[in-house]
Parts: sequence; structure tokens; C-alpha cells
Amino acid sequence: MSKHALCELSRSGLIRFTGEEAQVFLHNQLSCDVNAVTLGRSTYGSYCTPKGRMLASFLLWRSEQGYFMQLPSSLREGIQKQISKFILRSKVKAADASGDWTIIGVAGTDAGTLVQRAVGDVPRSVHDVICTQNAMVIRLPGNRYEIAAANESPRLVESLSEGAVKADPEYWEWLDIRAGVPVILPQTQEQFVPQMVNLDLIGGVSFEKGCYPGQEIVSRMHYRGTLKQRMYLANIAGTDHPQPGDKLYSAHFGEQACGTIVNAARSPEGGCDVLAVIQIAVASKGDIHWKASDGPALKFEPLPYATRMADA
Repeated sequence: MSKHALCELSRSGLIRFTGEEAQVFLHNQLSCDVNAVTLGRSTYGSYCTPKGRMLASFLLWRSEQGYFMQLPSSLREGIQKQISKFILRSKVKAADASGDWTIIGVAGTDAGTLVQRAVGDVPRSVHDVICTQNAMVIRLPGNRYEIAAANESPRLVESLSEGAVKADPEYWEWLDIRAGVPVILPQTQEQFVPQMVNLDLIGGVSFEKGCYPGQEIVSRMHYRGTLKQRMYLANIAGTDHPQPGDKLYSAHFGEQACGTIVNAARSPEGGCDVLAVIQIAVASKGDIHWKASDGPALKFEPLPYATRMADA
């Protein structure tokens, strides 16, 4: 890619939460510390079942227009309906905001310059958010920016596109994978506790906050050290494309699957890069294969953040 690549994130949906009790409501429903998501900040997080299994992962930020939850469009309707069941008499409204904004991803060594030229300002630190009259700009790990541009401002999208190389949405998914950011999809709902996909390592879980669905199980796993699986970054050579939910195998684990593909995207360097949840004890041996114990091998690569992968 050139100095900056631009992707229209058409596979993302937005839920907007408004109302004077939105902060309290979301803090009591999500794994992240919503109280820390002040104006100008964002965070990763998850929405879980009472058993601590993830129904969705998301990016959450706050503007003067409310809280925005970005998640795959394939999950947006279901999650909005599910979380709305618990609003009851709270002064909160959840609405589909996907049609009001065009979400653009900009990445590359010169991405900040492009964003500043188009928007007029740029977030200085990861997870900072800048809101203007026509856009919301979030800085993400890996020298990336997401811009939610109001649909009535097509000139902003045109300005972002000037001088940038347009890339397929899969390129942005690949950048998420390289940044170690998991995205739960329909194929992987209810399969993982947040720590299994390293959400605690990227700020998506608070162990100091009060109750939320699944909190007891998530906290017990943290404080008692019972975590047996973690998420790893790896490459699988070849032209075949792994899919979320595909199983992984190892001769050290017998015929039983030892892991699951979370996300996969074609790598510009060849093959597919994947995020995969794997049994820690087996991953340390390095002999992991896709589909079968003699299938294509996973070549492990380092994640860009501090990990505790050796903790069994």
C-alpha cells in the first residue's frame, strides 16, 4: 500500500444510545468501563451472556449526540434487540444509526496528515476521539483512524479519498488482525469468554466495575487464574481461505479440536493471517494445524501488545 489506504467499512453497523441514563445503563450491561468513556474517548468492549460468553465485540465512543457502538452489521439488529430488552423504564433509547453515517478507515504512515487535511484536526493518542459538526474521528492502534462522516456531507468523504489508495474492506479486517483486535461474528457468538480473545489486554474488560451480564464468570476466571485458552496471531500459507469458527488440531491434543479461528483475512505477503483461540498448553508446542492434525500449519507471529500467553 501507499502512504495511506482508504477503506469504506460497509460491513460495520452503528447503534446509538441516547438518554440521561445511557451511561449508567451501558455500564451495567457491557464488560468495559463505560464511566471512563468520556467525551473524546473510545474503548473496545464486549456484550456477554449471563454465562460470560461473548455475543458481540465492539468499539464504543461518546459524542455530544450520545454513545455509539460500532460492530459488524450482521450482528447489529440482533444485539440492538437483545440489549433493548433490558432498558425497561430506564431513560435510554437504542437506535440504528448505520444509515446516518459513512464509516471510513484510513491507515498508513501519512494517515494523520490526510485526516487533518479533510477534517481540520486529528486525534493525538490511541482511542482519542475528535468530533466536528460533520464527522467523528477515532484513533486506533496500528497508525489507523476511523471516520464516521455524516451522510449529508459527501464532500468530506471525497476529501478523504483524494490522494489515497482505495482498498477492499478485507484489508481493514487484516489490519485489525495484525493489531490483535478480535471481531466476534455470527459464526463465533457464545464461543469465547472475553479473556480468551485477549479483550482484557486491549482495554475491553474492567475488573473493578460492578455487575454486568457474565461478570461473575469473567472475574472468577481472572482472579482464580483458570484461563486455559488465549488468542494468537498466525499465518496460514496457501490460497484457501479459513473462516471464523473453523477448528484447529494438533497431534499433541488427539482427535479433539484444540482451537478455533476467530478472524481471517488475506495477507498482502501471502496466505491468510488469522487470529485464533488455542489451548495455551498446546500452543506453546507450536504444532497447530487448520482443519486436521495433518492440515495446513499455523506459523505463529508476535502480537503487538503485551501478552500473558504463557500463563496456563
